[in-house]
Amino acid sequence: MSEKKVVACPACHKKNRVAWERKQENAVCGHCKAALFGGRVIKVNSDEFRAHQSADLPLVVDFWASWCGPCQQYGPHFEQAAKQLPYDVQFLKISTETEPNLAQQYAVRSIPTTMLIKSGQEVARQAGVMSTPQLQQWVAKFS
Repeated sequence: MSEKKVVACPACHKKNRVAWERKQENAVCGHCKAALFGGRVIKVNSDEFRAHQSADLPLVVDFWASWCGPCQQYGPHFEQAAKQLPYDVQFLKISTETEPNLAQQYAVRSIPTTMLIKSGQEVARQAGVMSTPQLQQWVAKFS
């Protein structure tokens, strides 16, 4: 029997059950038909974050703000890492300006802060900017 994992859709945030050995066969959302994998960064609000948090894929979360220079510098590295790890984790961005309660819930004290969340629990945290290779190594170490 094939292993199935629950994946939250990057477009509509509905949960989908995916036969894991067939994940690279253009898996699409059963609700909105968007591609479930594609190596893109997903900007989420609190409700959308909860949908992804309760799914099976580990999450790499970037807490950022539009006025933050280092956050703007980090953005392209975060996006590049997402493209290079399209099936392993989901990359989420959470604005501390629009979602201050989430930042407070996770005790984010500086930005950018990157977090790895597995099974709904924080397993690693890194404050500051990382290059694409550094971010990939960090994800590999903890995911």
